[in-house]
Amino acid sequence: MIPRIVRALAAAALLALSATVVAEPAYEGRRKCASCHKSQGDSWSETAHAKALDSLKANTRAEAKRRAKLDPDKDYTQDKDCVGCHVDGFAKEGGYDVQEPSKYLVGVGCESCHGPGSEYRRMHRKAGEAFEKSKKTTPRQSLADAGQDFHLVERCSACHLNYEGSPWKGAKKPYTPFTPKVDKKYAFNFDKAVRDGKAIHSHFKLDGTFVGPPIPSFRDEFQAKAKPGALGKEE
Repeated sequence: MIPRIVRALAAAALLALSATVVAEPAYEGRRKCASCHKSQGDSWSETAHAKALDSLKANTRAEAKRRAKLDPDKDYTQDKDCVGCHVDGFAKEGGYDVQEPSKYLVGVGCESCHGPGSEYRRMHRKAGEAFEKSKKTTPRQSLADAGQDFHLVERCSACHLNYEGSPWKGAKKPYTPFTPKVDKKYAFNFDKAVRDGKAIHSHFKLDGTFVGPPIPSFRDEFQAKAKPGALGKEE
């Protein structure tokens, strides 16, 4: 017979483990992001990142695929070595599933850059309501603690610099076959890519709900040029 205290301790440990698993942020899809950030969502939909999965379809980008030694007639949209860099949250909690693909996770969307949003999205809503009501601000660190990523270099590098022989220390298999050796356009400079603005959404005026660190290095620069944006409606 197992002593009662041992059984109780084991049960407590399992409960603690379950709580830890539940607490992990999950991907939710850009529909929920764009329900409030409508202008950003509309702007993103016109970018190359929005159409990233299309490039894996058969008979698309044929010349680029040939140069990378891929079969241009093959459909790679279910290839697990490829699809991760063309969708949100592949093989992660709530993320893209090739067997049950969600249109709100197709493409390199909000959560690919900002992190899985199940926890911090709720905080945006609550903090926004508090700011609108009484101008109460919220520490930006609370968003970072809930899974929002403000240091985007690593997230971008995970795909753009994940090739064999890459200068990025995090490169690992499966490597992308699209390297600077294939075409110089595959060389990646984070600062240049972000400031170019063609691959990411346009930036719009933020109301100041969140304050303090962490602050992306380019935030003030973008906000100085930003225009007012249209708000979405929570569904």
